Amino acid sequence: MNSNNTDDKITPEGTSFPPRTGLTPDALPEVQKPILAENSPTGVSTNCVQPETESQTASEDSKNQNPNVHWYALRATYGRESKCNDYLVSQGVETYYPTIKAFKMVNNKRKKVTQSCMLNIFFARGTEEELKTYVYDNANLPYLRFYCRRVGIGDKLRHEPLIVPDYQLENLRLVLADQSGGLVVVPNDEHKFDKGATVRVTDGTFKGVVGKVARYCGHQRVAIIIDGIVTIATTYIPSAYLEKID
Repeated sequence: MNSNNTDDKITPEGTSFPPRTGLTPDALPEVQKPILAENSPTGVSTNCVQPETESQTASEDSKNQNPNVHWYALRATYGRESKCNDYLVSQGVETYYPTIKAFKMVNNKRKKVTQSCMLNIFFARGTEEELKTYVYDNANLPYLRFYCRRVGIGDKLRHEPLIVPDYQLENLRLVLADQSGGLVVVPNDEHKFDKGATVRVTDGTFKGVVGKVARYCGHQRVAIIIDGIVTIATTYIPSAYLEKID
């Protein structure tokens, strides 16, 4: 497979990153500058790890048995996803806020910060009706909305909240837990990868990850695709560590 890398850039640390980032057309129109990822991405923010009590465990068991409970992608305007995430966590909502280490210019100095790896996006788990109480809470969260996908019905289009399958969230967690560096985050409106077969990683740092074989900057990787939002590719993975899934 060939890959067109003419637009790729290399940071001083040797990490490849796309020349721009953005969101799919379903997103609201605000534009933010791209994140320059460091060699050591982090995974979930500590805000996403909630201690469980006995009553919470019982509540979680009940939620797991509810077929209407899903992970939903949520959109916060103007980079306020961290603030929204913190508020939902304070209300007892299960969330996942993926972050990455990055460099940012502050007072003309290069400073290492923790930022969202999906600008404006984070995830919350519950029923659509439960999450609507927060999405439409204009008093506390006027800048929070569902991230929607377009659905064609006959000759009409309508927008529906994007449900993210559990396995995609789990794969995302596994990939972002890597500390070795070299992850590539590319919005889905940029076609930077030559994608191939669906595989499972059987050994190494990313053991257990399921995704598409991808080639980027001359390296074989496994790409995790969060439908309509972003593609995140692992570092190099040898073929011996890949098992094809039919």
